[in-house]
Amino acid sequence: MRAARQTGPTTHASTLKEGLPFPLGATWDGLGVNFALFSAHATRVELCLFDEDCKETERVTLPEYTDEVWHGYLPDARPGQLYGYRVHGPYEPEAGHRFNPNKLLLDPYAKQIVGQLEWNDALFGYTIGHPDDDLSYDERDSAPFMPKSRVIDSAFTWGNHYWPGVPWDRTILYEAHVRGYTVLHPNVPDALRGTFAGMAHQEVVDYIRSLGVSSVELLPVHAFIDEKHLFDVGLRDYWGYNTLGFFAPHARYMATNTVAEFKEMVAHFHEAGLEVILDVVYNHTAEGNHLGPTLSLRGIDNATYYRLAENPRLYVNDTGTGNTLDLSHSRVLQTVMDSLRYWATEMRVDGFRFDLATILGRESHGFDQSGGFLDACRQDPVLGRVKLIAEPWDIGPGGYQSGKFSPGWAEWNDRFRNATRAFWRGDEGSLADFATRLTGSADIFDQRGRRPYASINFVTAHDGFTLRDLVSYNDKHNETNGEENRDGSSNNLSWNHGAEGATDAPDILLLRNRQMRNLLASVLLAQGTPMLLAGDEFAQSQGGNNNAYCQDNEITWLDWQSAVDYRSLTDFVRRLTRLRSHHALLRRNRFLHGTIDEDSGIKDVTWLTPDGEEFTEERWNDPQSRCLGMLLDGRANPSGVKKPGVESTLLLLINAHHEAATFVLPKLPPRSEWRLLLSSVSGTRKSGSADRAKTTLEGRSLMLYKTHPPAPS
Repeated sequence: MRAARQTGPTTHASTLKEGLPFPLGATWDGLGVNFALFSAHATRVELCLFDEDCKETERVTLPEYTDEVWHGYLPDARPGQLYGYRVHGPYEPEAGHRFNPNKLLLDPYAKQIVGQLEWNDALFGYTIGHPDDDLSYDERDSAPFMPKSRVIDSAFTWGNHYWPGVPWDRTILYEAHVRGYTVLHPNVPDALRGTFAGMAHQEVVDYIRSLGVSSVELLPVHAFIDEKHLFDVGLRDYWGYNTLGFFAPHARYMATNTVAEFKEMVAHFHEAGLEVILDVVYNHTAEGNHLGPTLSLRGIDNATYYRLAENPRLYVNDTGTGNTLDLSHSRVLQTVMDSLRYWATEMRVDGFRFDLATILGRESHGFDQSGGFLDACRQDPVLGRVKLIAEPWDIGPGGYQSGKFSPGWAEWNDRFRNATRAFWRGDEGSLADFATRLTGSADIFDQRGRRPYASINFVTAHDGFTLRDLVSYNDKHNETNGEENRDGSSNNLSWNHGAEGATDAPDILLLRNRQMRNLLASVLLAQGTPMLLAGDEFAQSQGGNNNAYCQDNEITWLDWQSAVDYRSLTDFVRRLTRLRSHHALLRRNRFLHGTIDEDSGIKDVTWLTPDGEEFTEERWNDPQSRCLGMLLDGRANPSGVKKPGVESTLLLLINAHHEAATFVLPKLPPRSEWRLLLSSVSGTRKSGSADRAKTTLEGRSLMLYKTHPPAPS
């Protein structure tokens, strides 16, 4: 065990008062600032104050220790004050303790973090290159290389603020990256590109709204850092899944260097009726494994904040990033819950998508639907009104928990992604699974009163191929990531349609464009909650890179020239979102099972073969089946209350075969007819041949019909 060593003279401000242990963090009350920091195992906590040039001006010991919280009050402190902590205690890695007051630490509750981390050996609690590795002790001061916490005044005039409050059944998610979305946008001023202010630009907001999506899901905006191995080779952590602070917006995304910029973006989105969903990372931090730097939690109370292995020198690594936060500890859980409530109330966001969410529900015995975090969210009066979306997997034991989250949660549905990709690629035996995904994946989610919208349906996301690359590449091309193309998934269920990457061949381009429309239509016409990847609506390409986490460059930045070249694809997306909004049958609140309603004798969904007959078990099991019709009867009871439906009946015809297929159309009552709403051949109503009895679908295409007038109930 190494005793803490004093790193410099300690002065006590004459005005220092006891302060309060709550709230945690630095809180400006209009007269002064209260500082409160949790640490169960520290022996002393020093508050370090810095001027605007990041020069340390004063160091004071927090005078009080209440319920494991160190606290003090400075009447002379004001918003804008830069600060950090030095925490004293035992340096004993083999017992899980890594206190080192030579290392300046960020406040876990810092509402703003200023300055960039500068990678230097002084950031590590041990001496780099020492034969004892992390068992050694480093006495260099890390402050010159550390960003600093800043006290803020949270006051903001929201005015006549409007909460969109989009119901789940009308939600269409749009996953976007703050920097990548606008850094090349020709109509956003240069100074605002790649920032929250750039996202709030009226032309950007108007464009997103025009797509018909309801909710913008932003990749991580919490303060994060570039991993050292990326920094060393000239790359950056682009996606942002390397969190440094759970309360502070990322400094690189702020044109004005004020937290108010994020609030202004939210206000503009809300005014346009758009929700803001944040992708959040509470499963690990940027401090890495036992050989990582000491930046915040590790130096504040390592043994409390992190899940340690049987040998406490090491970390449980269920995240694949080196460490795992221990949400089974009440104070760690409090930190996460306080962060979520802060963003939901002070910053007014509308929901969260949780990265590697299985970890958040894992107790000592494994994943638990009634784990502390999931229970805390379920009963919380603030979080109970926002959207909660889980990525239901991690790499830990029992890590795949799709469909196992509590009622009230929605989940990313990777089985929808895989089934849809496989079906349109033409894989044998994929039709039955695809049909199940189209109807909301009842086999996964129809339990405990959950609704179809619990399934987040997507075919592309930030992690993996873009839509255009999905139809343009058989293999990943991640050479620029510096890992000899070993990173990223090799099982993409993609198809290049005859040429790898870019091509001028008209027949290949024609088929690729049709397949993109097929995939987009599958997402937006399926039961559940659709999610689109920003840029897919105009065929954004990453050159075949399916793991572009480290590419902060033209590989990932949205190419707005492509938005001009693929305007017809964008219009197709707009038509799909309008159809989904107009037809409630496409977004039912009850699962479709194909059972006959005893009162009306009507099925909610009927599966049809091209010859107009219902699918048999033999047909479902035929590996060569690639054509089907999905009949959604508008007369079917839409809810548990016994009342007849009044919707137009919809008929979705699908042909994943390379040859054309003729479908016999279901018979209608007199004076009713089938009207074509959509075709993926050209993206309009004007494709395919049809009469009152049958219609022809070209190879690899789909059509959507409705009855006109609606069939009588």
